[in-house]
Amino acid sequence: MFPLNLPNTLTVLRILLVPVVVVALLDETPNGDAIAAAVFALAALTDGLDGWIARSRGSVTTFGKLMDPLADKLLVTAALLCLVSLGRLEAWIAMVIIAREFAVTGLRAVAAEQGVVIQASWLGKVKTALQIAAIIALIAVDPTPLGVDILVYVAVAATVISGVDYFFGFRRMVSGAGKAALSGAAARRRD
Repeated sequence: MFPLNLPNTLTVLRILLVPVVVVALLDETPNGDAIAAAVFALAALTDGLDGWIARSRGSVTTFGKLMDPLADKLLVTAALLCLVSLGRLEAWIAMVIIAREFAVTGLRAVAAEQGVVIQASWLGKVKTALQIAAIIALIAVDPTPLGVDILVYVAVAATVISGVDYFFGFRRMVSGAGKAALSGAAARRRD
């Protein structure tokens, strides 16, 4: 069972909203696009809200640290796969976004194993905002006008750039941590 607090409840709510988005999009629900866009937007709002509440109230939990990013990946991945299935998004775009999300998640896990915490960068936050805006636009507007297509490509560019930034940042952290560990070991040998 997860620790019952508001941030964790919002995270679980976000996970529960994923099938609602999928059914609204794929099941030919009356006004399905509008419902899916509204539910996706609500779920995306809970993402920023749960983290802010957890930090401001000092209620960060292990459950939240694990499930919050997983809930985000489920929401974005489900929406992207639905949009590909509906022919509203090219598969390569979805795969670039999904691959980056899981690669960075794996990178964070490797960093955590080495005692390094990789915080979300401002580029990652911009990427998230652009992805959410692009997905909402793709869900709500069919067929998509040129402005939505441009937004999607900007979101893909931000996705790639922020992914590269995370990998180079990780490399610098690990090499810096390795150098610090080596110099610490050398200093202990001298003592």
